[in-house]
Order: sequence, then C-alpha cells, then structure tokens
Amino acid sequence: MTIRPFRPEDLDRVLAVTVDSFGPVSIDRNIEERFGLLAGTDWKERKAKDVARDTELFPEGCFVAVEDGQVIGYITSVINEEAKVGRIPNLAVDPAYRRRGVASSLIQRALDFFRERRLVLARIETLEQNVPTQDIYPRFGFEEIARQIHYVCPLEAADDAAEAAPSVDSNAGRE
Repeated sequence: MTIRPFRPEDLDRVLAVTVDSFGPVSIDRNIEERFGLLAGTDWKERKAKDVARDTELFPEGCFVAVEDGQVIGYITSVINEEAKVGRIPNLAVDPAYRRRGVASSLIQRALDFFRERRLVLARIETLEQNVPTQDIYPRFGFEEIARQIHYVCPLEAADDAAEAAPSVDSNAGRE
C-alpha cells in the first residue's frame, strides 16, 4: 500500500469508498432513518457531494491510500492559516481493507502535511457511535476536548409546538 496525493481521476473511487464507509457513522443517515429522505436526496448523495467539495476546494490536503492500483481509502483536510490549525473532515477506508493500518497511514500523512505547514494543532471529529475511531485517534495524540449533541427538529412540528406552548414573558423575574 502507498499513500499519495489525491488526483482528480481518483474522485469516483473516493466517492464509492465514502458511500461504503460512512453508513453506520453518518449524521445525515441518522436523520434520514428518523425523518425520511430530505428533499428527495439520500444521505449518500449529500455525503458524496461534501467529500467532492473537499477535494475541489483543497486538493493539496487530500491523500489516498492505493493498493494494486486501486484507491482503498482517503483522507481530506483543511487549514485555518490564521489560527494555524489543520482539520480532518473526512477519513474513510474501504471495508474490505480495514484493520490493516490504512486509516493510521492516512492520519499520519495528514499530520505530516500539517507539520510541513508549521501548524500548531490538528483537529478531527467523530460520532460517539463510531467506536473504532475512538481507539485510533488517541494513539496519534488527539485528546477529547468536548462532546457535541446534534439535534434535529422537523419545522412543521416546531411550528405546532410553538403555537401550543405557553408564551414566555421575556421580562419575567426582572424588577
């Protein structure tokens, strides 16, 4: 296996790996399972567009793992030059190649990329349901600093709930 910079001709395979990998750990899939399709597009299409956007906006920060001429995983990154922080928004490995060090090699390449640019911090996020990554990231020195809860509210239900809720006096408790 080798890690190399992303090339535009890698995009179709990167998107296939995305769809095969993010199902169990996608916020959009969680939303879809609860509320159904959003505007006629499924989570796979939206996630693929997000990853394609990453490769378009900052291709020099995208790397692929290749074995026998085929992309088997990838990582994307973005840099906040002002804050000197690198962020990894997407990391995925073809399920057939997991538990072989592919993700670790990709993370190491992204961290090296950040160091080459003299950044001071690297960020990565994961969902609580993505248990394997919670074991990998600390091995590279990542420390958990916060947990975030994602809420979703169907807007029709929000309108109905707001109409039914008692009004709140914004001056209550003030003299």
